[in-house]
Amino acid sequence: MNDVILETERLRLRNWRDEDIEPFMEYLNTPKVTRWLGGVQTREKFLEAVERIRGYDRDFGHTFWIVERKSDNTLLGFCGLKRVNAPQPKLTGAFEIGWRLREDVWGQGYAKEAATATMDAAFTRHKAPFVVALTVPGNEPSLGLMKRLGMTHRPELDFHDPNYGEDLNPTVVYRIEAKDWKPDA
Repeated sequence: MNDVILETERLRLRNWRDEDIEPFMEYLNTPKVTRWLGGVQTREKFLEAVERIRGYDRDFGHTFWIVERKSDNTLLGFCGLKRVNAPQPKLTGAFEIGWRLREDVWGQGYAKEAATATMDAAFTRHKAPFVVALTVPGNEPSLGLMKRLGMTHRPELDFHDPNYGEDLNPTVVYRIEAKDWKPDA
């Protein structure tokens, strides 16, 4: 089965496989990687999250896909699209881009490469009118990537997420319209 959804120069974005669970848990369920995401998850919570991720693909035709390096087939993390299900009614159902990469590949341009391919797919393949990204004020690397992708902060959409403590609030919202997307930005 060909489960590759998107390809870039260095990366494949593909559907989840059962054999992704262990390396993902080892490299991406760590204190540093999950610092801005609510912290390390129990195996049970992680498996529930994987089922939600698979459900997004089933329900909408897109999800947070596995990011795999082509040169050695190493699992680097995920990047993709889901529909907003956070407690912000103005965003419910909107296209949301998200990413998470393992710490040992931070700063190598993989997140931007995967996010650019994902954004292209959002606007061409999935006909998204706009895409949002959510994070918290302290997550400078993600905020920087959002800006490099051409997204702008939309403070009127920021919200308090009761699922997280004060250190992970408020959720800040960045957005880009389809007409403003420039893949080579």
